[in-house]
Amino acid sequence: MIHAAFLIPLLPLAGFAVLAPFGRRLGNPLSGWIATVLVAASFVVTVLVFIALFRQAPAHREFTQSWFTWFAADRLNVGAGLLVDPLSMTMATFVTGVSALIHLYSIGYMKHDPQFAKFFTYLNLFVFSMLMLVLADNFVLSFFGWEGVGVCSYFLIAFWFDRADAASAGKKAMIFNRIGDAGFLLGLFLIFERTGSLQYTTVFSRLGHVGTPSLVAIALLLFLGAVGKSAQIPLFPWLADAMAGPTPVSALIHAATMVTAGVYMMCRISPVLHLAPDAGHVIAWFGVATAFIGATSACAQTDIKKVLAYSTVSQLGYMFLAAGSGAYVAAVFLMLTHAFYKALLFLGAGSVIHAMEEDQDIKNMGGLTKLMPITAVTFLLGWFSIAGVPPFSGFWSKGDVLQNAWAVSPALWAIGAVTALLTAYYMGREYFLVFLGERRWSEARPTETDPSSPGYTSRGLHPHDPTWHMSVPLVVLAALAVLGGLLNLPFRPNLDFLERWLDPVVGPYLLQTHFSAGQQWLFAVADAALAIAGVGLAASLWRRTTDRPALEPRFLYMAWFIDWAEDRFVARTGTALAYFSATVIESKVIDGAVNGVASLVRGTGGALRRLQTGYVRSYALGLVAGVVALVAYVLVRVGS
Repeated sequence: MIHAAFLIPLLPLAGFAVLAPFGRRLGNPLSGWIATVLVAASFVVTVLVFIALFRQAPAHREFTQSWFTWFAADRLNVGAGLLVDPLSMTMATFVTGVSALIHLYSIGYMKHDPQFAKFFTYLNLFVFSMLMLVLADNFVLSFFGWEGVGVCSYFLIAFWFDRADAASAGKKAMIFNRIGDAGFLLGLFLIFERTGSLQYTTVFSRLGHVGTPSLVAIALLLFLGAVGKSAQIPLFPWLADAMAGPTPVSALIHAATMVTAGVYMMCRISPVLHLAPDAGHVIAWFGVATAFIGATSACAQTDIKKVLAYSTVSQLGYMFLAAGSGAYVAAVFLMLTHAFYKALLFLGAGSVIHAMEEDQDIKNMGGLTKLMPITAVTFLLGWFSIAGVPPFSGFWSKGDVLQNAWAVSPALWAIGAVTALLTAYYMGREYFLVFLGERRWSEARPTETDPSSPGYTSRGLHPHDPTWHMSVPLVVLAALAVLGGLLNLPFRPNLDFLERWLDPVVGPYLLQTHFSAGQQWLFAVADAALAIAGVGLAASLWRRTTDRPALEPRFLYMAWFIDWAEDRFVARTGTALAYFSATVIESKVIDGAVNGVASLVRGTGGALRRLQTGYVRSYALGLVAGVVALVAYVLVRVGS
């Protein structure tokens, strides 16, 4: 069954190939069902390949499926093929599974959109690109998928391109990712220069002959690519703006594709990071700083989706904290559980936005629990999961990250612990403002603000749970968010499944910790206390009020003014420099120099042209004058 791995990316690609030319003819909802079924089929194949790989002995859980030579030039020989190992199959399983649920949800969410078929065309291409990224057997093919998810994110974030914010957000995502991609490419060039290969297995086998400075450079250059793709400081602002796209896109980007690519790459190059610990420390500190900045920024947002967007930035920071610390299993564990509860939270937010007729301001909501019980309960479970309330999945995965962070530096743990408390708090704030308290909306809302206007009518606002297409994914994801911790319980020898499963890939490079049972219980109690304290703090502050300006300062609402600073000092400065170059350097200096040379040649030619009159008498007079001058010169020299 392992040999059927090629079907995993091929099935979503087939969906794209069918929908691109025929999607509009197939119409709504058939095109959506075709896309959903093919991604679901990819998930089924992934599970079967996963099981077949699991049945192999741990030492033999690596299978390379070579397809063809992609291109060759001198020493560079790049093939196209798949690497089936525990890490790639773990990624493929949750990518296809969560993506299938998001596809199903999208059938209901996008049913009234005139570009319904185009939306699912892009979704299938997005999933295919992500699968190629994680299943590729070499850096170049992974980069193909890396760029593919970047392009698809542009298509989907800017899907409603007639809206100025969506069009701008799509361009912003593309530009920020290109900055990171430059680093990724430089890293690939250095890898090939030092190892002579770009095949994962070959590169890793030759690292012993690569100097430490080169290994540090490779790790940091690839991390720069991850900073752009996975929204770390300073390149995270695109992820918040990406909320301008349809909500299923937000769920897909934040939970199953795109932003997890950078974390996967850091885990894939664990042999490099193991030999370059200084690079790992840089990654860990960038991660924990991003986690803190993302969490604090989420505390002041009023857009239901932007709270979740900055939450993703924060959670990704935790994953990089783990990867930089050498806790690769913890990074993958958090990535898995985050996929479950973050997809749940975004899809729940989409249900609320639908019910509120596209109003995304949480200050305009409230009292939705009785009207939307399925959404409210599943969102509550998502909140407790991301908050790390025991025994929900986030308690186990986030606790694993923090425990490993302590082993590297107590300072890393302290910042991560404060961030954990903030996570429980800001998600509680969102829950109380959206689902509890008094209603801050009216069932009859005017479409015109002036009742005397001829266009004044009243439209009913009647929030309710969505159709089954949207409710079923919520329920399934809620169950996964609650039970996801079972994947890697810290109780040996039989319950730490994920650690034993990933051992052939990352086991030799894992951070070794030696905590006693008492210390582990102390960490667990601290994690639980932080989560419960955050939940209690949110309840005490937001249960009966919607307005606490002191807790929502503009500094945090503007995400520490990082985006503003980049716009002011980078984007606008770059634009001004380009304008100066075009109007001064180009037109006056460069064109002036070229035109000056032309004018000089023209003037000189004009002056010389006067000597060429065409009159014989002028030439004779000149000849006589020359002879006279010459004779006079000779006579003067003889006389002297």
